[in-house]
Amino acid sequence: MSRSFWLMSAGLVALTATPAFAQNATQPTGETSPVEEAGEVETGQDVAPTDQVYDEIVVTAQGRRQVLQDVPIAVTAVSAETLQNTGASDIRQLNQVAPSLLVSSTGSEANGSARIRGIGTVGDNPGLESSVAVFIDGVYRSRSGIGLSELGEIERVEVLRGPQGTLFGRNASAGLLNIISKKPNMNELEGFGELSYGNYDFMRASGGITGPIGENLGFRLDGVYVKRDGFYRTVNPTGGTESRINDRDRFFLRGQILFEPTDNLEVRVIADYTKRDESCCAAVYLDRETNPRIGNLNEPANPILVGGVVNPNGNNIINVLRDLGQPLAAFDNPYDREVYVSPGRSFRGETEDKGISLNVDYKLGAATLTSITAYRDYKSDQGSDTDYSQVDLLYRAADGNSARNFKTFSQELRLQGSAFNDKLDWLVGGYFASEDLTVTDNLRFGNQYGRFATCRIVSGSALAALYSPTSAGCLAARPALFGAASPLIFGAFDRLDSVNDRGTTLDTYNQDSRNYAFFTHNIFHISDALSLTVGLRYTNERKKFDATFGNDNAACPAQQAALLPLLANPALAATAAALIGLTCQGNSTAELNGVSINSKRSEDEFTGTGILSYKASNDFLAYASYSRGYKAGGFNLDRSALKNPVLPFGGAAGAQALADNLQFDPEINNAFEIGGKYSNGPVTVNVALFHQRFQNFQLNTFNGTVFLVQTVNGCGSDLNGGDRDQSILPGAPNYVPPPAANPTANPAAATGACPSGDVGYGVKSTGIEIEASFRPHRDIMINAGLTYADTRYRNQLVGNSSGAPLDPALRVLPGKHLSNAPEAVATASFTWTPDIGSSGLTGLFYIDSRLTSDYNTGSDLFPQKEQDSYALFNARIGIRGPGERWALELWGQNIFNQKYTQVAFNSPFQEGARTAAFTDPQFPGGRQIFSAYLAEPRTYGLTGRFRF
Repeated sequence: MSRSFWLMSAGLVALTATPAFAQNATQPTGETSPVEEAGEVETGQDVAPTDQVYDEIVVTAQGRRQVLQDVPIAVTAVSAETLQNTGASDIRQLNQVAPSLLVSSTGSEANGSARIRGIGTVGDNPGLESSVAVFIDGVYRSRSGIGLSELGEIERVEVLRGPQGTLFGRNASAGLLNIISKKPNMNELEGFGELSYGNYDFMRASGGITGPIGENLGFRLDGVYVKRDGFYRTVNPTGGTESRINDRDRFFLRGQILFEPTDNLEVRVIADYTKRDESCCAAVYLDRETNPRIGNLNEPANPILVGGVVNPNGNNIINVLRDLGQPLAAFDNPYDREVYVSPGRSFRGETEDKGISLNVDYKLGAATLTSITAYRDYKSDQGSDTDYSQVDLLYRAADGNSARNFKTFSQELRLQGSAFNDKLDWLVGGYFASEDLTVTDNLRFGNQYGRFATCRIVSGSALAALYSPTSAGCLAARPALFGAASPLIFGAFDRLDSVNDRGTTLDTYNQDSRNYAFFTHNIFHISDALSLTVGLRYTNERKKFDATFGNDNAACPAQQAALLPLLANPALAATAAALIGLTCQGNSTAELNGVSINSKRSEDEFTGTGILSYKASNDFLAYASYSRGYKAGGFNLDRSALKNPVLPFGGAAGAQALADNLQFDPEINNAFEIGGKYSNGPVTVNVALFHQRFQNFQLNTFNGTVFLVQTVNGCGSDLNGGDRDQSILPGAPNYVPPPAANPTANPAAATGACPSGDVGYGVKSTGIEIEASFRPHRDIMINAGLTYADTRYRNQLVGNSSGAPLDPALRVLPGKHLSNAPEAVATASFTWTPDIGSSGLTGLFYIDSRLTSDYNTGSDLFPQKEQDSYALFNARIGIRGPGERWALELWGQNIFNQKYTQVAFNSPFQEGARTAAFTDPQFPGGRQIFSAYLAEPRTYGLTGRFRF
């Protein structure tokens, strides 16, 4: 970790701070808080010399309304005012106000990733649920990316850190986001409106109205419309291609009815609808230092050879891309945010998310029955220029055939109350959910893929002297280099040159998931100061999977039939394997046309928690806890994971025999925590120390060819470097060629295995979290937060609970920090709302920051994907009318235009040739080309709002 990070952190925390939890609201002396008025908690307010009082924050993190400082778990509560000041309108912007949280989106906003304490689920694979669950008004959203939409009017957001297994509808192995919207007003009519305009032609309009509808009935209606130009500019817009990508065009509407016929019954109906019509998500090449090329922009047409050998400082793939039309300026500065899209390809996508829920609270004497019934329907269709270059290599058409659709019904019941003269607060409950997931895909080779593939082989082999991008097979001549097999080899070149616009016609994946659970969460008040919390949950999970494939790439089985016999010839094996592999890349083969496969899995799991807490005084709470978290296993919904592209499926039976290879095991977290919470008048400080151990950590990574889903574990025995095996990589220090009898064999596949009885956890996370707030004056609020989390893989890693070897693509993982898991994050905020004379007007000055230490953004942890430490700042200044009935504010996000990468990844199919003589100071990336999804640049604008 850089010394500059600690210096910046110390200086900033000393001056300001970050919204570590909800900003306390002030009240005039003598007024009663809504919570106190309801008789549910005592606020215990202290009167400061300025006659201000300090409201205590109330949360529902344990299924009960409790004062935050009395809850013996690590939870951050972010208020509506803090969300408004930092400019948060979806869960991504919570990063700025919760130091242990990181939310990012990459290739598809349909499946963004949320991480807590460095732990989260990576990638866009819809078969993976999130380690960090998202609940909105008590309803589970099946993938965290669904929460990337507008949120509307929010009362608060609770960020629960660590496993959540005995409350809420769904298990979560790493943490949980609990989002609570504002309820209807049952007493009087009120409304609001807001209009913002900013750079990139940003426009956001929102409004709402709420009030009574006769006696005991109230309503609320909220709506948001957002439109903005994209952050990426397309350099070569042609027929149907957007001129701007990563834009905003979305609409959100939520309606509520609240019915309270008696003091004992509350019925709340919530319906919402979201529509997005946006272009997402572009990526850029990293700079030429990461992607080294030969010469300069004016280099000659064929600079492949230097002194008769491949230039060790360059990359033959970049030269091929250039010769097929890719401007080399694309490799200079990614933060120009200029993208080169293949002609006619589009990132356009449409998303619809809608649902309805019925929330009932019914007091049955000393107990309360809570029921949450919900139905959700989510569909997202997304086109893409999947290779992210001007050369047309790979694409998904924006035609509705690249979509994911979740239809989910859920029912939660809770009964809770107190017993034994309030010595026991008990809660029992049950949960049922049924989800139908349908994924369709139409991934196809582009119009230049065949020529790219042949030139890739030629330029990086002994044929380099014959490299000719404009000639058939990319060959200037066809000498008898392969002896009697020359006609066969060159015929295969021609066949590969003809796979353009071939691939998936339509793949359909169906997953039927059904789970039910029974849980209990009980607090025993042993004395006035000492309490013991015990929770237990039983979960049964069943998933059924089937898939049907369609493909028109007839060249793949033809290549396999013609070239498989050559794999036994050591002199011809490498060329033959390359010709087959590039033709059948991603299992793109007509052999699967009309083939169906199916599989199923079931799980039974117990999770639970135990917490011992001690209220030493009215100001201080200490606690120690153990929790066991769980995330369900499932299926890798990506065809490329079925097999090695070089080998044939062997027909429908062969494909079915491989179906179980798509399964992955459930993720388990055993977590230990010690914490303390102090609150006295204007000062609040919370500290938590944690240690977590993850078994079967579900890792999704793209290795440049296929998407891997591997459950990572550790071995108790020494693997003698088997988990770091680089033997498949020519040029690596321990390179071992495959045996002559099986030249396509993976030499690393036989190393790194572990006896199943010796397999344990593979990921651990240890650290400390500090959150503090200070209100020295009723007009000033200072908050600060610091998270230090050493979240890393163990040494001696294996690929699953049976002890199978780790995939060689993950050879860098052992002993390293996880991706997007910085060791240290410091957040800070300062809010000043001074009176302006005696006019009733008030001002607003707000600034917040997030300082992040170095981390790696790639799930395979290749060093080319490192991100240096950086700091982000948001600010807002404005004037507000009496009672805040109106306001005018100037705001900025990322005000210093910090440039950083969300995720770097292996550019699809774009791996250059490697020879035994080649050396690369950035090994193990080799000559793989790398691309990146960038974070948002500086934005600024003006907001006006009013309320009545």
